[in-house]
Amino acid sequence: MKVFTIQWVRAAGMRAIKTMAQTALASIGTTQATLGDINWVMVMSTSVVAGIVSVLTSLAGLPELKTG
Repeated sequence: MKVFTIQWVRAAGMRAIKTMAQTALASIGTTQATLGDINWVMVMSTSVVAGIVSVLTSLAGLPELKTG
């Protein structure tokens, strides 16, 4: 598997977006009960870090791209 091909970028990007969305939902769900009490900066920064970690983890390999 070659890293940084169009297929790899698409798969890693989709995985990172899903990870960021899941992290945002978890952060919102565990912070406060009302929308006015949510620390949006914390939610966004946590989600961005999760997306970066997802891309870095994707460097080790993406099962979606395995052929066999």
